[in-house]
Amino acid sequence: MFRQILAPTVAVSAHCDLPCGVYDPAQARIEAESVKAVIAKANDSSDPDFRTRAVLIKEQRSELVKHHLWVLWTDYFKPPHFEKYPQLHTLFNEATKLAGATGTKGTMDAEAADSLLAKIDEIAEIFWETKKA
Repeated sequence: MFRQILAPTVAVSAHCDLPCGVYDPAQARIEAESVKAVIAKANDSSDPDFRTRAVLIKEQRSELVKHHLWVLWTDYFKPPHFEKYPQLHTLFNEATKLAGATGTKGTMDAEAADSLLAKIDEIAEIFWETKKA
């Protein structure tokens, strides 16, 4: 009797954890834009306390970029996407490295932030192509 009550009445399927609409590379981009803005503000300041706070915020935002990219990489994109877009693994690897210790997390160089944003844009382009299918 309990099996009948608890049995699903509608079967659903999705290519990701939830039906589409919950993933968006814009989340990573917003955090990367924050990283770039913090770098600019810190580089324009001579106040050591301000610069220290800016570095901490930049590192937190860089970590959030990595988080949002990892969620897309591991939860949204599936084997058929990687077959159609074989460069995806490399793009994600490069983007997360650009947000990490060898990238925006570890430098105050605005060019690193620009490179990160460009890589996120490449991922976003593929993401939106997959949404058309």
